[in-house]
Amino acid sequence: MTQRTTLSTKPFLSSLSVIVLLSGVLLSGGEAFPFGGQVVTILDGGTIEVVRNGKAQRVRLNGIACPRSGQPYSEQAKQATSDLGFSMDVTLQIYGKDKQGRVVADVLLPDDRNMSQTLVQQGWCWWDRKQAPQDTQLEALEKEARDSQKGLWADPDPVPPWEWRKNARATTP
Repeated sequence: MTQRTTLSTKPFLSSLSVIVLLSGVLLSGGEAFPFGGQVVTILDGGTIEVVRNGKAQRVRLNGIACPRSGQPYSEQAKQATSDLGFSMDVTLQIYGKDKQGRVVADVLLPDDRNMSQTLVQQGWCWWDRKQAPQDTQLEALEKEARDSQKGLWADPDPVPPWEWRKNARATTP
């Protein structure tokens, strides 16, 4: 009898888990599952737009910080992102939204490469330690690009975007 009760609670727990999961998806705007779409805009090195259900969705690439507009290497980072993904069909693995309302996601290219990892490996952006502190793969790729002096690491002292913003605010009257 006890075994029968245990067996009959498993389907209940599975059903309950599915209900809780689906409720979370509905409350979060349905973005908990991966989705695919075409990259239609490259806004900067770390921000793209992907068409989903006929509407452009702004996406921040997870785990990276690219040079900001006007900062050295910003155009190269934007071009590298464009070269990798513009007009490609990609898959997004969603982590949530940032303060600006952009979806934060790993963007997987048609050949299954991760766009963030590829940009770090090419040396066009920093591993964002604040956003992805446990991402040892991004950490290793940044070190490799730094050691090889790829991309922005050819500069002996590249300024990370968080410092660039802070310096820009300090000099603005």
